[in-house]
Amino acid sequence: MLHTENLTKHFGETTAVEGLNLDVAPGEIYGLVGPDGAGKTTTIRLLVGALHPDGGTIRVAGYEVPRRAEKAREHLGYLPQRFSLYEELTVLENLRFFAEVRGLSAAEWLPRSMEILEFVGLARFSARRAGQLSGGMKQKLGLAAALVHKPRLLLLDEPTTGVDPVTRQDFWQLIIRLVSEEGVAVLVSTPYMDEAARCNRLGFLREGRLLVEGTPTALRRQLEGRILELRGENLRALRSLAEADPLVEHAHLVGDRIHLRVREGGGSAPKAAAQLQKRLAARGGAVTSLLPVAPTLEDVFISLSSE
Repeated sequence: MLHTENLTKHFGETTAVEGLNLDVAPGEIYGLVGPDGAGKTTTIRLLVGALHPDGGTIRVAGYEVPRRAEKAREHLGYLPQRFSLYEELTVLENLRFFAEVRGLSAAEWLPRSMEILEFVGLARFSARRAGQLSGGMKQKLGLAAALVHKPRLLLLDEPTTGVDPVTRQDFWQLIIRLVSEEGVAVLVSTPYMDEAARCNRLGFLREGRLLVEGTPTALRRQLEGRILELRGENLRALRSLAEADPLVEHAHLVGDRIHLRVREGGGSAPKAAAQLQKRLAARGGAVTSLLPVAPTLEDVFISLSSE
């Protein structure tokens, strides 16, 4: 449904996207993750035709962008980071506007709009002005507008940033239903690793380049046997002591504990944990426990960001 080959975009001397190759199939959720400035939003704006690439090719449902952008957009739904609908119009008026822009007739747009509003949970707010909606409801309205013409590919740019956890959960349930029931292809950028874990595949961007790609399980497997979980008193002091140890490649706080990434070739995880615990205790560290744990996507994210 989506294919890019050597996609490249420059802004002056800055390379925002470099040699990007992506493929997203129908019924698949593909997640783009990476630090701020990695090129996620630029990539999505290139895919939707809002920016022109400096090199490479983009195909949406077989249509090349930007050469046949209008045909490609017939199959595209796009939800940007910021709410971009008309706040002075009602929920239903917004959907009518976007439906008619997409070419839906009067006989088509109303039943489709009501169907979509029911789907996203906004049917009883159809007469409310968009500017009076909460942040989460605005995102649901944005999703409804992106879906009103039954797109085959949905592009979502950090769609749940700034909304509460319950709304995030509801939003993702809608996406999963779309994929499972209608076979829509979804490409979503997200800063949240719990959301990344819901994707079928992930691509990690840094400085506009795709560093790694794979399923969440495959990506976590890359750090298997290298993550230790440290608990104790005075976590800041413990973290400083751990970071100074030659066995430790990186340490970061995870709530009331510390995740340590040990260097490759540091031996088995239990052996590394036992050695490190002795050394930390000898340096005055108040260690409660130090045990091997399964890597998380956050561990993978931090590892790739610091390479």
